[in-house]
Amino acid sequence: MESAQVRHEVYRIVVQGQLDREWSEWLEGLTITRVSSGETILSGPLADQAALHGVLIKIRDLGLPLLALERLAPVRAQESNRDIPTEEEEGAG
Repeated sequence: MESAQVRHEVYRIVVQGQLDREWSEWLEGLTITRVSSGETILSGPLADQAALHGVLIKIRDLGLPLLALERLAPVRAQESNRDIPTEEEEGAG
């Protein structure tokens, strides 16, 4: 009998301010991309709405203004460890 594959929604969250990549684990493993405009992009899969709300609460607690939140696409659970490309990655170097 096959088990149903768990799907995670992929989000892209933009905040004003710069976060170091060391914050990734605390922010549910989201990929952190700093851009030259002084913004930080958090991207990646989250298990459910509760996880999304948890990340948003942490962003609020850090005092970072939320600029954008976008749901990108669902991914299967076993695919969730791969990097999620963002349009702004060219500015992160």
